[in-house]
Amino acid sequence: MSDSLRIALTQTVNAYAHMPTRVQDLASLRPQLPALREANLSHHRDLIIAAAAQGAQLVMLGELFAGPYFALDRRPLWRDLAEDIVTGPSVRAMCAAAKQCGVMVVAPIYEVCKKSGKRFNTAAVIDEQGEVLGSYRKTHIPEGKNDVAQFTERSYYQRSDGRGYLQAGKNLSGNGFFPVFRCKRVKLGVAICYDRHFDGVMRSLARGGAELVCCPAVTFGRKSQRMWPLEGQVDAVRHNLFIAMSNRKGTEPPFAVEYFGDSHVVGPQGRLANISNHPKLVISDVPLAQLRAPDPSGWTLQSDRRDNIYR
Repeated sequence: MSDSLRIALTQTVNAYAHMPTRVQDLASLRPQLPALREANLSHHRDLIIAAAAQGAQLVMLGELFAGPYFALDRRPLWRDLAEDIVTGPSVRAMCAAAKQCGVMVVAPIYEVCKKSGKRFNTAAVIDEQGEVLGSYRKTHIPEGKNDVAQFTERSYYQRSDGRGYLQAGKNLSGNGFFPVFRCKRVKLGVAICYDRHFDGVMRSLARGGAELVCCPAVTFGRKSQRMWPLEGQVDAVRHNLFIAMSNRKGTEPPFAVEYFGDSHVVGPQGRLANISNHPKLVISDVPLAQLRAPDPSGWTLQSDRRDNIYR
């Protein structure tokens, strides 16, 4: 494994320029969905190229990156955006970009399973050769309302069944629900958005050997913004790993929701510097060797944990 890794996080919004201006007109968008997807794929191809030009070795795209964040109400048209995790247009495009630039890509899409027809919020993990190593399906699915808007994710996809795609023969650890990909440069786990609130997620990934957890999210609201920089810091210290947290930034017509951004990478010794020169990218150098060094606090949390007394 490497001693360091340069990671880029996208911090952007829906790139399709022809969105309706009124929510009640969204039904008219159905025939434009392929164009909407392609606009976002083109936008993210450009961001991957820009990240690679700045030396990024891993690029993490945002949650449901191929379109707007649609789970703000219930509209059947969005279900047409779901695609296969290996052969779908979004993953194929990102595989080509990964191979072209020689970078790893974490690409979170709206998945439909070919076998079951079920839909999931899923991240594909793509290596530098443009091959899909496997996928992670979002485990915890929110449904509710905060001070800004409602979120209706259970109308569109279900919680993980622990049966995401895993390429046979690849170096994996962890379990079906929380796989860890032992990649060329890093041991990588994924947790998507709402997953970050549940204490067992980072623990499971850390015990599976993860050095870096990618956490793509779409998040908004006062409490979410207050907790956003805190949760990652605590988990990074508690589990001795790095966590990359990506959020959209801006608004997406016709919705009035403001996404606060604040994408960042945090590790056991704190938040890492953003060295990006691109307004829609956050780039940080991750000192992986730090995980193998004595902690300056003197804490040895992993060896001192008393698992048999917890409930």
